[in-house]
Amino acid sequence: MPDHLTVEGPTSGVAVLTLNRADKKNALSVALRDEISAALAELAADDAVKAVIVTGAGDAFCAGFDLKEFERAAADGAFGKALWASSDRYHRACIEFPLPLIAAVNGAALAGGFDLAVMCDIRVAAREARFAHPEITFGDVVYGPLHDLVGGAVARDLCFTGRSVDAAEALALGLVSRVVPRAELMAAAHDTAAQIARAPRDVLLRTKAKALRRANVAQGGTLDL
Repeated sequence: MPDHLTVEGPTSGVAVLTLNRADKKNALSVALRDEISAALAELAADDAVKAVIVTGAGDAFCAGFDLKEFERAAADGAFGKALWASSDRYHRACIEFPLPLIAAVNGAALAGGFDLAVMCDIRVAAREARFAHPEITFGDVVYGPLHDLVGGAVARDLCFTGRSVDAAEALALGLVSRVVPRAELMAAAHDTAAQIARAPRDVLLRTKAKALRRANVAQGGTLDL
């Protein structure tokens, strides 16, 4: 099976993870989630890494979880257990990554893709980016990390309504820190990462640990977040 994730670097302290299922809008299959979890574990242990950029191949950042796998899970109990175990590992790997994560949001970030962007520390967005939680119409939404980022009023609005937010509104809400033309997105993300990488790694580790303590994200599985 081909890899669903590409890993570049680290170069000058910065690594890049690219979700590589462009034909599926980079939907988060079990395989892709497991590859992300494994890659983040390796990068966390690499003393050369100071920051990691996460982006998507093609014109989407990430369309969320692969819904076809939920259909399979409904008929296959063993696969269902594997699906949720993978989800729990993945969310913890992202939320608890000990160094700065930068989301380079190149297009739609929907459902679990919205969560992935929010679980990063900094978000740089292309003008084509949009964010939404359409899964509220049929299932649970990961709420806690978004609340920590933008506060309860905005988080409740976006999670309860599932409405779509474009890049300009995301900037106004503080959901993203910068909006640029898509052609300039990776350069902007690398510029942010380079600013981060000027700091000593041990300082970055301590600062991220403080941020995680302040966030106080609920422990437990995916549906507890």
